[in-house]
Amino acid sequence: MARFFPLFESGAAFLMLCSLNSLLAGPLTYPKTQQGPQVDNHHGTMVPDPYRWLEDDVRNSPAVRAWVEEENKVTNAFLAGIPQREAIRKRLTELWDYEKVSAPVVRNGRYFYLRNNGLQNQAVLYVQDGLQGNPRVLIDPNILTKDGTVALASWAPSYDGKLLAYALAEAGSDWNTWKILEVDSGKSLPDELKWVKFSTPTWLPDGKGFYYSRFDEPPQGAQFQGLNLNQKVYFHKVRTAQTEDPLVYSRPDHPDWGFQTEVTEDGQYLVLTVWKGTDDNYRITYFDLKKPGGQAVDLIDHFEDEYTLAGNQGNIFYFKTNRDAPLGKLVAIDVNKPSRENWQLLIPEGKENLQSVNLVGGKFAASYLKDARTEIRLFSLDGKTFQDIQLPGIGTAAGFGGKEDAKETFYSFSSFATPPVIFRHDFTTGKSEVFRDTKVKFNSADYQVEQVFYKGKDGARVPMFLTYKKGLKKDGKNPMLLYGYGGFNISLTPAFSASRIGWLELGGVLAVANLRGGGEYGEKWHKAGVKLQKQNVFDDFIAAAEWLIGQKYTQPSKLAIQGGSNGGLLVGACMTQRPELFGACLPAVGVMDMLRFHKFTAGRFWVDDYGSADNPEEFKALFAYSPYHNLKKGVKYPPTLITTADTDDRVVPGHSFKFAARLQEYHEGNNPVLIRIETRAGHGAGKPTAKIIEEVADQWGFLVKNLGMTD
Repeated sequence: MARFFPLFESGAAFLMLCSLNSLLAGPLTYPKTQQGPQVDNHHGTMVPDPYRWLEDDVRNSPAVRAWVEEENKVTNAFLAGIPQREAIRKRLTELWDYEKVSAPVVRNGRYFYLRNNGLQNQAVLYVQDGLQGNPRVLIDPNILTKDGTVALASWAPSYDGKLLAYALAEAGSDWNTWKILEVDSGKSLPDELKWVKFSTPTWLPDGKGFYYSRFDEPPQGAQFQGLNLNQKVYFHKVRTAQTEDPLVYSRPDHPDWGFQTEVTEDGQYLVLTVWKGTDDNYRITYFDLKKPGGQAVDLIDHFEDEYTLAGNQGNIFYFKTNRDAPLGKLVAIDVNKPSRENWQLLIPEGKENLQSVNLVGGKFAASYLKDARTEIRLFSLDGKTFQDIQLPGIGTAAGFGGKEDAKETFYSFSSFATPPVIFRHDFTTGKSEVFRDTKVKFNSADYQVEQVFYKGKDGARVPMFLTYKKGLKKDGKNPMLLYGYGGFNISLTPAFSASRIGWLELGGVLAVANLRGGGEYGEKWHKAGVKLQKQNVFDDFIAAAEWLIGQKYTQPSKLAIQGGSNGGLLVGACMTQRPELFGACLPAVGVMDMLRFHKFTAGRFWVDDYGSADNPEEFKALFAYSPYHNLKKGVKYPPTLITTADTDDRVVPGHSFKFAARLQEYHEGNNPVLIRIETRAGHGAGKPTAKIIEEVADQWGFLVKNLGMTD
């Protein structure tokens, strides 16, 4: 297929920008984006793709880079002309300026945790000896670059707490470079492991090395666009070169398979969780490390169900699974007697969705979702007795890590108007106490959080969280931000966000809808929003908007919708299907071309949820809602601020580029339809605090102007 190389019109790269006054007063003048002749034949349907050239990597394409610069000029000029923007940015900076601390990871009496003193671009890793020990810095990524775009992406201490494997990611990329540090001295060893993605190393108990997964080095120029295939498992011995790492396991016959490694706490088994997409359907393969030259054994030899290892005791493996249990259960499998008739049911399926199980402190810590809010139970090892952990209210709890013989574990709790609190649970006393509190410069008592339920288009009962300042009047005049995701079995649970507090302080109302496609009610809820059923997700979101309007919380001109990644697709699909329903749209890093997403980086994994245009039936469903393909000429679209970043190698920015170009071409009327393209940033992880605050200030400023919040 011939590659189209664009030429910009009129000699200059693009049309000249109009003045700031005209930008704010009348129709915007957008860069005139060149179109190409590309037309694809999808099962007899001819589909034009005139902006195919915008898929080229911005780092390697002068033409795309010039387009990005011109689009940013238009967007930046518009945003700079919003009088309230600077005040919003200053208030967001104040809200962000609070200490953020993670729940500690304990190894041999050493406590490892992340801390951001408030406005640091990246969190810093600390360690202290004992609960009352003096903390000291282990890794401060803020000193690595001036702009804060190198992040500590992940880390894993050895069992004895003497060594730490840590990963650095640059400019928001999914690619990680792993290194090793001596905890006592704070010095890094020469070890460096490259081309690691979607993998966290797992140490041997003796600390001599770890297992990890990596890809082959991609061809030059394909690092941020090419498909990720043929992941392989290696063993790395400390103080050796990566070139010496022996290959442990690979499946060249299945290049689409990936592997997460885990060494059991007793050091006897290497367990590989084998995946090939985003569905929680796994094969399980293990090695007996006590047997020299031990061969791989397939314990679960199909991709039909979830099997997530919770721990083991000798040859007994504990797995959370949804086999014949859509809401989840815990089973014990004896690897010496692996047939299903020998499995032991420990925690049966309940009424709530079982999210996770950890074996810690001689108990199973089980996390459930009840109507999208967390409940925690500690079960005995036989599953017969349990203790409920009392949480402070409607919110999200996470953590409960540690070794099987641990005397304590830590977890965090937060909600929409409740900043994160770290709790320490003592297994001896059975009590939880506050370990670290958070002080944010706002009054949480001023705000109300409630959960409501509404009916979807087909009558489905859908939950939604509302957060607003107490005393709210239901007069239809409130500026409303409706947020959603609806995919990949991911649940939206109540969590604190300084940016959302900034929105609430502006007089806005926040609504978070728990759409089908997510994991709030288990696998049936998830499957009701995938592939040929994906339209259910958009219908649920539209129904949420209509319910909010019908209940007089807001009106269409005051209603904004927001979502990122799969949520960006959600916003793109809904604004093309119901443009009159919304007053503003904020699609972020969205999947906008549903016919080509599987051809880039990690996109092939998403076929589990979306299907593929290579399948004739699935093509029809994808083509029917693909945001890029469903924009129509002459339609008045809502004010829209698309956000993406040049180093996004998860959802490549070409999705947003193409959507923006066609939106600007087809849109009728004076509403601004803009794209904001961040530089040296990726899909979201590792983005520096300063960049986050600037981006949110732009988004809230955009809403203030376009929802009439200045009246």
